[in-house]
Amino acid sequence: MQMMLRGTKFQLKVWKYIKTIPKGKVKTYKQVAIGIKSPKSARAVANACAKNPYAPKIPCHRVIRSDGDLGGYSGKGGINQKLKLLRSEKVVI
Repeated sequence: MQMMLRGTKFQLKVWKYIKTIPKGKVKTYKQVAIGIKSPKSARAVANACAKNPYAPKIPCHRVIRSDGDLGGYSGKGGINQKLKLLRSEKVVI
C-alpha cells in the first residue's frame, strides 16, 4: 500500500527522487537538484530534506553536501543518526 505523502509540490518531487537513491549510495544536494531538473535549487533541496517528516522511509540521510560534509538530518537522533544510518549501509564517511 502506497503511503500518502504530504508536502509542497517541490518537496514531493525531491522526496520521490530521494527514494530512488540505492542503499549504500549517497548523492549531493546539487546532484538531487540536477536529478529533478532544477539544477539551481540545491539549497531548496536541502530545505526539502530538512522538512522531511518521513525519515528514514524517505532516505534523506543519503543526501550530503558537495564538500563531503554530512549536512543536516531532520530525523530522530539528528546528525549522529544520519552518520549511523550511512555507516549501517556501508557508506564510507
